[in-house]
Amino acid sequence: MKHTASSSDTSTQSPTALFDQACTTAREAAVLASVEAALGWDERTGMPPKAADYRGEQAAAIAGLLHAKRTAPARGEALAELAASPLATEGSPQVRAAIRLMAHDYEKQARLPVRLVTEMAKTTVDAQQAWAVARAKSSWATLAPWLEKVFALKREQAACQRPDLDPYDSLLDDYEPGGRWPVIAERFTHLRDAIVPLVRACGEASRRPTDAIMRRHFPLHDQQRFVRTVAERIGFDFQRGRLDTTDHPFCSTLGPDDCRITTRWDEAYLPTALFGVLHEAGHGLYEQGLPREWFGLPPGEAASLGIHESQSRLWENLVGRSPEFWEWCFPVAREAFPAALTDTTAADVQAALLVVEPSFIRVEADEVTYNLHVMLRFDLERAVVHGDLSVADLPAAWNERFENDFGRRPPTDAEGVLQDIHWSAGLIGYFPTYTLGNVFAAQLMAAATRAIPNLGQQMAAGQLGDLLGWLRKTVHAAGRMQESEPLVERVTGEPVSERWLVESLTRRYGPAYGLS
Repeated sequence: MKHTASSSDTSTQSPTALFDQACTTAREAAVLASVEAALGWDERTGMPPKAADYRGEQAAAIAGLLHAKRTAPARGEALAELAASPLATEGSPQVRAAIRLMAHDYEKQARLPVRLVTEMAKTTVDAQQAWAVARAKSSWATLAPWLEKVFALKREQAACQRPDLDPYDSLLDDYEPGGRWPVIAERFTHLRDAIVPLVRACGEASRRPTDAIMRRHFPLHDQQRFVRTVAERIGFDFQRGRLDTTDHPFCSTLGPDDCRITTRWDEAYLPTALFGVLHEAGHGLYEQGLPREWFGLPPGEAASLGIHESQSRLWENLVGRSPEFWEWCFPVAREAFPAALTDTTAADVQAALLVVEPSFIRVEADEVTYNLHVMLRFDLERAVVHGDLSVADLPAAWNERFENDFGRRPPTDAEGVLQDIHWSAGLIGYFPTYTLGNVFAAQLMAAATRAIPNLGQQMAAGQLGDLLGWLRKTVHAAGRMQESEPLVERVTGEPVSERWLVESLTRRYGPAYGLS
């Protein structure tokens, strides 16, 4: 009876009224999603350990409500009618994209049973708590049963939501819409073929920079003031965001004016917090730059996690590690840490940030070797999803691949297979977006340099508004109206290519090692 009434009701409404109704429902769902995000943020920043069981119940309840809101049959009927209306072809670009993508999202989400959605929400909360314990104890046995559950649920999710796709592609599509693993694997192979010789050449070079000055004592309270100054200078708005502490840095948006970034601290190594903040503030700048009037709707959402990562990597590496940036930043750093940096120069610091040294930990990896970490995870998680590798065999497979790639074997699982939170959080298909982000970032930065001829001088003066403005106009304002590769191609005028990343790494790291 309800179904018939809703169908009758929608058929009598004009396309404009239907669109307004669809937008209202989407915004109501966004409110629930922001509550869900708040629970996740709290879980990873301040939740007491013994609260985990009840947090799982809370997460499951919100996930169920959100799923019901998004997949109500009346909503599907309205979206189908909208998709066949003149608005779908004659409306503004934002309206056309909103109709197309809301209909696409509905079809995908409606295929998921509510039981699966709520079970995934609760299981991943429990699994993340198990991960924290497992990593602290370096105990694979603590996490393995939870990962078995998570991967099983994700395989079920893949089969339900996009049965037309390869199961890994079905999961990847949640993070990188339109991404397909064979295409990504081929791109990664080309990138790997260029990176491995560069890593080897840096390792064999007679001239090598040292990061010793970055390993002095940097008091926590001074770091906290310093990184906030840096985040503000690149444009992060602390009236619409905040910085907190966590074990594994992340950025989370709780509303159109509430963007949370996090970092971790190490008083004996400044880059841990500094580049964690530059990275997460880069994500935050994207979130704060999305069209606010479209919040909760596709034109106000990020294009993909690959594009999201391109923004964080651009600020972290292409700005934050540049000699121009350190012309401005060094005096600020020396004032913040006089005892550590009095006997150094901006050139010393910038050189220290170009050390290429294989690390067991991905988030501590140098820029050159970082993508090898990502490729390892991409290959292993895909093998598990495809049934070619068991969860039980992940530690051995990890160690073997790491030794093959880096010439070293992780001494403990905490420094190997247990280091990342992603799999316990259900973020399977997420890892490749990190390297895609690096590829996109290098190509976007090359385009920005062409568009802003005096960009280097501006960076040296600490004037980063033109770069942020260019990104806001070309990338942020587009929201989710285009998939990643068409967006990058439109902005840069060239097809996406890994060559920009290879050229960027070679140009910046080669001279530091006497390679060019």
